Amino acid sequence: MKKIFGLFLVAFMAMGMCFADPVEGYWISYDEKSGEATAGWEIKAQDGKLFGTIVAVAGKPQDIKATGAKGKKYNNFSYKGDLSDLTTVGTTWIWDLVQKSEGKWEKGYIIDPNDGNRYKCRITFHAADGSEKYPVDTLEMRGEVGPFGRSQFWKSATEEEAKGLR
Repeated sequence: MKKIFGLFLVAFMAMGMCFADPVEGYWISYDEKSGEATAGWEIKAQDGKLFGTIVAVAGKPQDIKATGAKGKKYNNFSYKGDLSDLTTVGTTWIWDLVQKSEGKWEKGYIIDPNDGNRYKCRITFHAADGSEKYPVDTLEMRGEVGPFGRSQFWKSATEEEAKGLR
């Protein structure tokens, strides 16, 4: 009986590890002024940290470089050279967030590839609740400089929708 219980316990714990945090997956970011889609993102956890990579940009060539970031470099960013050498698509612009609780990540960074500015970053998952504010699963991505910041609300997408954004 102890062996069966032990096997059941191990299987239950393994199942729990298979479930990803709800922030993981594909998302589409939107311009908060125009409401237009700006980019498709893949958000994933790796080694206890959260990262976000742009997988497609809207209305621009997919091989566009981050030219607005000319001359910008950051010591804690994975790329040590001038950010304008990087392509927007395929670069991990969100990094090192740590999990506060399920669906809440903080203490990481995001770089805006349009201008190269780096911000402290927090991400919060909001499940679809049928309301006007959260009709679909939504990520609140908050960029901050000191006590000031702003939030964008990204909508859940399939891999095909995020990568197919053009």
